[in-house]
Amino acid sequence: MTLALERILWKLFGFSRRLLQVEWCHPSESILLFTLVPRLRKAPSVFLLGQRQGLSAMPEIEASVRDSDLFSPPSDVRGMRELDRTAFKKTVSIPVLKARKEVVNRLMRALRRVALQRPGIKRVMEDPQDEDSRLIMLDPYRMLTADSFDKAELGALKELDVSPQLSHYNLELTYENFKSEEILKAVLPEGQDVTSGFSRVGHIAHLNLRDHQLPFKQLIGQVMVDKNPGITSAVNKTSNIDSTYRNFQMEVLCGEENMLTKVRENNYTYEFDFSKVYWNPRLSTEHGRITELLNPGDVLFDVFAGVGPFAIPAARKNCTVFANDLNPESHKWLLHNCKLNKVDQKVKVFNMDGKDFIQGPVREELTLRLGLSAEAKPSVHIVMNLPAKAIEFLSVFRSLLDGQPCSTELLPTVHCYCFSKDSNPAKDVRQQAEAVLGVSLETSSSVHLVRNVAPNKEMLCITFQIPTATLYRNQGLSLREFFTMKCGVYYP
Repeated sequence: MTLALERILWKLFGFSRRLLQVEWCHPSESILLFTLVPRLRKAPSVFLLGQRQGLSAMPEIEASVRDSDLFSPPSDVRGMRELDRTAFKKTVSIPVLKARKEVVNRLMRALRRVALQRPGIKRVMEDPQDEDSRLIMLDPYRMLTADSFDKAELGALKELDVSPQLSHYNLELTYENFKSEEILKAVLPEGQDVTSGFSRVGHIAHLNLRDHQLPFKQLIGQVMVDKNPGITSAVNKTSNIDSTYRNFQMEVLCGEENMLTKVRENNYTYEFDFSKVYWNPRLSTEHGRITELLNPGDVLFDVFAGVGPFAIPAARKNCTVFANDLNPESHKWLLHNCKLNKVDQKVKVFNMDGKDFIQGPVREELTLRLGLSAEAKPSVHIVMNLPAKAIEFLSVFRSLLDGQPCSTELLPTVHCYCFSKDSNPAKDVRQQAEAVLGVSLETSSSVHLVRNVAPNKEMLCITFQIPTATLYRNQGLSLREFFTMKCGVYYP
């Protein structure tokens, strides 16, 4: 039978020429029966007479295994608001391969590509009819027929004397076998966004649910706790971040009320009350990036230090650190974490408004350091991680110091974080900073994209060395000089 004819048969009747091949078998053996019934959607099922429970021969697996709903929970859970785990039972047909138990370990290494991988399901099962054999569960999306094995896999089967013929097994799925996103997709109204991600803060899953998800919030919280080992509490943010203390109101959706937690980030340990301070695990890469820019002996001023994710790594790198936060709770846990990470002797901690911190301790230290000889002088960095308002604080640097420095190389480098919804966010934040400082940063700054916060909203970090004309009193540019520098045109 030609390949073209086979394609016609498959298209018209839903079977291929392999189902037309008759094999002789001993009368005592099970007889392979089939009926050639035209079916437009599924290939005909093939069963063994006297089949053992849950298992049947399957030279051709039903096309329904290709259905994306195979591993979806039952449809009648749609709209569930109070979690009923017993409602998630479902039986599916899974392809299996029979093999002698002594070769299973070697065979599994060769079949990693096609082995079934589902939560809570063993990939190797005992054969109820043959104690010397095992049944290997295969991925129904990858294994449609024996022809689905690749060359290397077929080679392994031949070497281990394992028949490539597939059978199918009726597998009962329960709540434990479904992934969180599968459960929520089945429960929430069809066509709406599904929340399966969250920020993990120690034992706490922090969610930010949308309006259409709120009627299901307790169920969502329970699923997050059930499906994520180590998570014992799920919370949802109920208000925007407070711009003064950088914390927010939250409600516990499921689990314990305890918000005292411990996290590990970049090999440092932090403890705090998550309900009273700011912590974002999605900034771990950024914390590491800034730390990499520092050299031992450098000076770091952390204007909005939080519980210490910039300050503590810098101190462990033998930098001199001045860390400040207005929030009394952040200040308390910053002191605690400095001791916890054994850097309390290297960090000077303050509880002040950012403006007062810059005009007080920062100004005093800069005056001392910039007035000294430039030889073997450490670099000075100022981190300002308050994206909603940090750019406004740049105005405090204007005319902050008297006189002028011994060397412009020693001028402090600022890392200022901000948000932008502009189509060109890097240009936008640079122009925002220039407007506050009154000086061009076009050739003396860099902008780093930190992360996407929301659709059309980016968090960025602009880095620049504070110009002498900005930092020192009576050194500022006139309006005419500023526009001359910005536009490249001299205005007489």
